[in-house]
Amino acid sequence: MTEAKSELQPVAAADANGGGFGGFFQVGRPKLRVTSEYDSESYVFLHKVSCKLLDNLAKLKLSFHNNSKGEVSEPQVTFTSKFFSLHYDVEETDALLKTSFEIMPGFQFKAAHQVKAQQGEVAMVADLAGPAYKFELSSAVPSIGMPRATFKFPLGEVSLEEKEEEEEEHKRTLSMSGILRTHILNGVCTARYNEEKLDLRYAFKDEQLTFIPSISLPSNAFSCAFKRRFNPSDKLSYFYNFDSNNWSAVYKHTVAKDYKLKAGYDSQVRLGWASLWVGDEEGKAKTAPMKMKVQLMLQIPQDDIKSSALMFHVKKRWDI
Repeated sequence: MTEAKSELQPVAAADANGGGFGGFFQVGRPKLRVTSEYDSESYVFLHKVSCKLLDNLAKLKLSFHNNSKGEVSEPQVTFTSKFFSLHYDVEETDALLKTSFEIMPGFQFKAAHQVKAQQGEVAMVADLAGPAYKFELSSAVPSIGMPRATFKFPLGEVSLEEKEEEEEEHKRTLSMSGILRTHILNGVCTARYNEEKLDLRYAFKDEQLTFIPSISLPSNAFSCAFKRRFNPSDKLSYFYNFDSNNWSAVYKHTVAKDYKLKAGYDSQVRLGWASLWVGDEEGKAKTAPMKMKVQLMLQIPQDDIKSSALMFHVKKRWDI
């Protein structure tokens, strides 16, 4: 499915003396993309209407909810382009403005501003030794301390910033956070550090097996995820948290690309469930049959089977 484009065509016409006009342009009506979603659990519709403008240089989108009584809520308008975006909340009469552009080769300026709160952020990003290495300085507006410094490199990133201590209101200390990824054996090891908390995660994956143990320090909370693919259509996933003894399991069967059956159990909420997907679960509605995605789900509480519920979610797209 090709993206909707506004039509920009040269028009030639003759005047009364038989002469021709100079070349000028006539802009045709932009194509509209309408998407509607309905969730039976909340009894609410979500509608989105969007179109591309200026020969695909910008996009305008309107979204809103409405309930079974026809009442409209949460209307929002979004305008996006390469260098500028605006998100306007009609009910709150508030807008979020964002801009991003290259000042010179290797230097990019970014800014965001929340109109009602009169707060925002500005940032400068510089390429170091190629695009794989970046250094970013960012600061809140109005400024409340030293700017945050972030160094990004192929294996991760490290940030330094000032933070206000909870115990002492006016005391600010330097805080460090970061993420590091590296290949070990046949998997990827990831370390995340933030606010004196270290999360370690190792992910091994091949064509049939995925094994992901993880631990958080200093709490020593340990968990493990296991996935086994039996064939291209069948897959079993299992997760166990050693700290709480909670576990969950999901079995998935795929028929072609657009049909999927899933069943699972979650011990934390003591709930069994089964669902049917029509349309790619991770894809967009435009790639689904008839540009429509449907999910049917049956939920069965372990402690009260009589309160089992059948729910559905529908998403449909129209190109006008």
